[in-house]
Formats: sequence, structure tokens, C-alpha cells
Amino acid sequence: MVKVATYFAMTFGAFLFWQSMDRVHVWIALHQDEKKERMEREQEIKRMQAELMAQAKESES
Repeated sequence: MVKVATYFAMTFGAFLFWQSMDRVHVWIALHQDEKKERMEREQEIKRMQAELMAQAKESES
């Protein structure tokens, strides 16, 4: 009976561990996606600023 209870407890513990690891991996992936999107937006803003500065210099000349 102790062996069965120990086996059940270990199996249940392994299941909980894998479920939590799955959630951690999903959380990490979401944050990586958010970081990538933020960096892409910042690059787009810098590109637009460079274009506007070039247009401003061109119109001043």
C-alpha cells in the first residue's frame, strides 16, 4: 500500500512539475514576443524620425 501511494504521489508530482514548466515556457515565449514587437516599433519610430529629419534638412536648403 505504501508503494502504491508513493508511486501515485511521485506520478502526481511529476505531472504538476511538467504542467508548471509548460506554463513557464508559454510565459517566456509571450514575453519574448512582446519584446520583439516593442523593438520593431522602436526601429520604425527611429526610421520615421530619420526620414523626417532628412525632409526637414532638404526643405531648409
